[in-house]
Amino acid sequence: MKFKIFAEFCNRIEATTKRLEMIDLIVDLFKVTPVNEIKWLVNLLQGKLHPDYVGLEIGIADKLALRGIERATGISLKKLSSWFVETGDLGLTCEKALRIKTQSSLLSFLGKEEDLELKEVYNGLDKIARASGKKSQDIKLDILAGLLMKASPLEGKYILRIVTGRLRLGVADATILEALALHFLGSRDQRIVLERAYNISSDLGLVAETVASKGLDGLKEFRVHPGIPLRPMLAQRLASPEEILEKMGGKCAVEYKYDGERMQIHKVGDNVSIFSRRLENITFHYPDVVKLTKLHVKADTAIFEAECVAVEPETGELRPFQELMHRRRKYGIQEALREYPVSLMVFECLFVDGEDLTNRSYLERREVLGKVLSEGERTKIVESEIVSSPEEMENFFLRAIEDGCEGLIAKDISEKSIYRAGKREFLWIKLKRSYMSKMIEPVDLVIVGAYYGKGKRKGIYGALLLASYNSEEDVFETVCKCGTGFTDEDLSNLPKILNPFKMESRHARVRAELDADVWFVPSKVIEVIGDEITLSPVHTCAKNSVREDAGLAIRFPRFTGRYRDDKSAEQATTTKEIIEMYNKQLKKIEEK
Repeated sequence: MKFKIFAEFCNRIEATTKRLEMIDLIVDLFKVTPVNEIKWLVNLLQGKLHPDYVGLEIGIADKLALRGIERATGISLKKLSSWFVETGDLGLTCEKALRIKTQSSLLSFLGKEEDLELKEVYNGLDKIARASGKKSQDIKLDILAGLLMKASPLEGKYILRIVTGRLRLGVADATILEALALHFLGSRDQRIVLERAYNISSDLGLVAETVASKGLDGLKEFRVHPGIPLRPMLAQRLASPEEILEKMGGKCAVEYKYDGERMQIHKVGDNVSIFSRRLENITFHYPDVVKLTKLHVKADTAIFEAECVAVEPETGELRPFQELMHRRRKYGIQEALREYPVSLMVFECLFVDGEDLTNRSYLERREVLGKVLSEGERTKIVESEIVSSPEEMENFFLRAIEDGCEGLIAKDISEKSIYRAGKREFLWIKLKRSYMSKMIEPVDLVIVGAYYGKGKRKGIYGALLLASYNSEEDVFETVCKCGTGFTDEDLSNLPKILNPFKMESRHARVRAELDADVWFVPSKVIEVIGDEITLSPVHTCAKNSVREDAGLAIRFPRFTGRYRDDKSAEQATTTKEIIEMYNKQLKKIEEK
């Protein structure tokens, strides 16, 4: 397949503001893609070469990318840098440079000798990602310049965006899954089969390749494998013990909800791999967790989930989540290990010695967990209890708060309580301290736009347009404009943080009736608190769900100072959760 076909479709996908049109374009792209190349295509559509858990990134910095363009076009680095400053987009900079080169050379009359192939570009980028050692920068530069010398201006635009991690298409997993279902299985209804394969393999490229070559039968062959992370099961949110018990049939298990980093830990013999909630391989940052796993897991192969919490070394008291972020560093790992020790609070067992436990009930999984994990001072099974009354849940909740937790997680204990990888359902329900009153519980919202500031904030972003995630429709819906809570340092850093996601117009997956000065690909998540949730005539969160022609908005939102880099945009607070919080708030007002 010619790479120019991929580039042309990317250009059309980028131009659309309609999600259904985006899906149709991807379906059309699948139609012209050979089966043996569809895995590469799907990965490139996401701006990556491999699944996140592989941990292999292309690793081209802006300066090296500019040098690659310079070598391919002969245009000076100084001039290229000035274009980059003007556009803020290396893709557009490369496109401009290649167009000038083409216009001034014999190629404009004779045409290119040969077109770039998709396979050629993919393999070249893969070699760049794998280059290491003293001469790695030279190798990367040679490969990049070689590709650009053969590329058309449009091809160069997307090669540069891919290598610098700024493809900006915003093509989400759910969008690709829907397109795969339509093209290869003939119906959107078949997406559920694709989702299951994806949820246990975490490899969308592999899922695409399998359905393209083997159809439904191939998808049914997917199995849980130690070493390959499952997409994590997620919890819904309700505001009271009464609501939770009603939803769970009057009886459920409750567990401590820790303020830590969720980990999925895989043990295969002496090899231990640790994956974050976003499926990044974070083993390197937690050598102490590797040791704890080897010491306390009494199985040759196992997959389990735990909350990793920072602890005070002198007292053993829990530290806040932010302390763990000091562990995410490239250097000084041993120093960080001493300064920020951790404990493991284990809450799930998904696989043990060849047996997949994801289709077993919660109580069965919990029983197996008790058999394969030997507890120690820094490795424990989370505190749990079966409750059947609001009073019992309330008492457990207060005990969890006293012990330094955020609250509790209620879990279904019926036969249907299997582990639903990648799903957010009412089999698990969060209850945190702040849900018990007016809205003071922080929510995690996605940055989709920004407004330029005035006065002291002139020349920088003065406020952000934030959105919740509508998981049913795979779109982001605006819920507030937030300009409070940012320090001067935060405000000065925002352009640098957000510019890689900058767009010319509103993203196809963003629903907004407000106009922003700047639009972004939905990617960055921040934590926000507010005074209350109100009806809104201008925000699209839950539009027409609570009241006709009205959405929901967060009143007086304030940034807490917490960037949720551990969460993807699709793991932000959902529209459904905002509705639940609003209904609970309304109920309290009516009771008064």
